Amino acid sequence: MVRGFYQTEDGGRGLIEVPYSWSKEFLEAGKKRLAGDTARQASSPEVKTLRVEARDLKEALAEQILENRLLKKSMIGDGGDEE
Repeated sequence: MVRGFYQTEDGGRGLIEVPYSWSKEFLEAGKKRLAGDTARQASSPEVKTLRVEARDLKEALAEQILENRLLKKSMIGDGGDEE
């Protein structure tokens, strides 16, 4: 484990422990990136597939939000005063 400290919102310090293998991998990737290595693990078709999937999920979420709003409105009436 690699130990380190981080700043908390209230100005204090917290202890964080990171598995050494993850830390080493992260640092090595950072060094390669700084050296100009811009190779990515994901291929172009994978990225396109993920983008389509993300778009579809966003659409599905938007539809659910609209359905929930309509359901809430139908349950409380037109939203006016109930006197």
